[in-house]
Amino acid sequence: MNIYYNDKTDLLYIRLADEKQEVVNKRVSEDVVLDIGKGEKIVGIEIIDASHHVNLKSVLPITYLEHLASPA
Repeated sequence: MNIYYNDKTDLLYIRLADEKQEVVNKRVSEDVVLDIGKGEKIVGIEIIDASHHVNLKSVLPITYLEHLASPA
């Protein structure tokens, strides 16, 4: 599993499968899109306006958070 965050678009993507494959996007709410792969399995989760729905500090790597911290 890999987690990616784009701070410019406020988009969080959780990749559940490492294998590259064709996917079908299924919007399950205004801000959540599922990527459905082979065998109807969820292979990715896209969260739009992520900072409004998720505590980013709890899911992002510490190195990324340090990069965003303002200088003292």
